[in-house]
Amino acid sequence: MSSHISNERPAPDKVLTDIADYALNYKVESERAYVTAQHCLMDTLGCGLEALEYPACTKLMGPIVPGTVVPNGARVPGTSYQLDPVQAAFNIGAMIRWLDFNDTWLAAEWGHPSDNLGGILAVADWLSRTAIAEGQSPLLMRDVLTAMIKAHEIQGCIALENSFNKVGFDHVVLVKVASTAVVSQLLGLTREQTINALSLAWVDGQSLRTYRHAPNTGSRKSWAAGDATSRAVRLALMARAGEMGYPSALTAKTWGFYDVSFRGQEFKFQRAYGSYVMENVLFKISYPAEFHAQTAVEAAMKVFARLQAAGKSASEIRRITIRTHEACLRIIDKRGPLTNPADRDHCVQYMVAIPLLFGRLTAADYEDDVAAHPDLGPRIDALRAKMECVENPAFTADYHDPEKRSIANTLVVELNDGSLIEETVEYPIGHRRRREEGLPLLIEKFKINLRRRFPEKQQQRILAASLDRGRLEQTPVNEYVDLYLP
Repeated sequence: MSSHISNERPAPDKVLTDIADYALNYKVESERAYVTAQHCLMDTLGCGLEALEYPACTKLMGPIVPGTVVPNGARVPGTSYQLDPVQAAFNIGAMIRWLDFNDTWLAAEWGHPSDNLGGILAVADWLSRTAIAEGQSPLLMRDVLTAMIKAHEIQGCIALENSFNKVGFDHVVLVKVASTAVVSQLLGLTREQTINALSLAWVDGQSLRTYRHAPNTGSRKSWAAGDATSRAVRLALMARAGEMGYPSALTAKTWGFYDVSFRGQEFKFQRAYGSYVMENVLFKISYPAEFHAQTAVEAAMKVFARLQAAGKSASEIRRITIRTHEACLRIIDKRGPLTNPADRDHCVQYMVAIPLLFGRLTAADYEDDVAAHPDLGPRIDALRAKMECVENPAFTADYHDPEKRSIANTLVVELNDGSLIEETVEYPIGHRRRREEGLPLLIEKFKINLRRRFPEKQQQRILAASLDRGRLEQTPVNEYVDLYLP
C-alpha cells in the first residue's frame, strides 16, 4: 500500500523566517551592544594579526590560484592579498580563529561569535570597493558593527537551548547560519532570497566535531570557522543569483534537518533576537586557552604566585584536583600523549601545567618548541599526570544559569609536605561581570598585536580610528581595512 506524500510546497519554517526578519529589519538600539562590538572588532582583528606569525596558519591563506588578484576585491588585514569575497572570508575567518583567542559564547552549545567577522568584513569591504569604482557610496563601519551584533545574536540565541555537539556536530554550523543571514542583508537580498540562503545553510552538510576531540584533535579546528563563514558568503551569493531554497529544510518529515540530524527534536528558544549576546559575550583577554579552562588558568597563576612567595615551586606538588563544570570534563579533560598544538590548547591539564611551572601561558607554549623540548616536555607531562578533574555540580548549574553564566574552576594543590593551596575563580577576566577590569587589558592586548605587524605611525593611525567609536562608525569600510595593510 503506497504512502501518499503531498508535493505542495509548504510555507517557510518559522526558524528561517524569524532569522531573516531579524537580520533584515531589526533596528539595534543598544548603546552597550555597539560599545561591546567596537571592542570586539579590535580584539578579533588583533587575534588575526597574531596568528600571522604562525606558518601553519599562513600556509592556508591567499588566493586559490597563487598570484590571483581580484580587482576591487576584499583585502585581508595584515597581508597583501586582494581576493574574491568567498576566499577573503576564509582567510580572515581562519586567522581570527587560529589561536583560539577570540571571543566565546557558552550555553547548551558553545562557540565564538566573532568568527562571523570573516564573512562580514570580506563582503562589506568588497561591496565598498566595488561601489566606489562605480561612483557610489561605500558601506560604513557602523554597518559592520551592526552586522556583528546581529550575527552574535543569531548564533548565540540558537546556542542557548540547542546542543549541536551532543549530536556530533561542530558549533561552526551556527557560524554558517549567522553569517549567511547578515551577509544576505549586506548584499541587499530580499526576504525571500534571504530565507532561501538560510535554507541552503541548513541543508548543507555540517562539520563533525571529530577534529576537536581525542584521539583525532587537529588543526582543522583552527580553520573550520573560516570554512563556515566563507561557505555562508558563497550560499548568499547563490541566493542573490536566483538559486531556489527549501522552505521546510528543518521540519520536512524524514528528510529535514530535525529528523536527519537532530534526533527528531525541534529547536528550542529561550528569548527573542535582540542584542543580548553581544552585550554578554565573553572575551579571551589574558590567555589563549579554550574558554572552559580560562578560570583554571587564572587560578593556576594565583597558585604559582603563592608558591613563589613561599619559596616553593611546582616540583614540590604531589597532587592537583581540578573541580570544574561538566562541559570542561566533556571537552578538555584529556590524558595521554598530546601530538600537536591543537591537541594541547584543548587539554585543561596542559593549560594548568604551563602556568604552574612557568608563571605564563602564551600561544607559543602550545608549540613543539616547548611541549617537545627535552627538558620542559617531561616536566609538563609529569605535572599533568598528577591532575584529576572532578565535576562540581554547583559549577555546572551556575554555568547554565542565564543570570550567572559563570565558568568556574577550583584548583586544590597538595604539596609533598601535606599542605594545601586552594584557589577558585568563578568568572574569567573577559566576563561581563568583570568588564570594567577587563577592557583596559583588552585594549592593551590589541596594542600588543598591532606592534607585531606595523610600524609606530601605522599603529597610531589604527588606534585613533578604532578607539573613537563615533569616528569608527563613520569611517568607510575600505578605508578602515586599508589601515591594516602592510
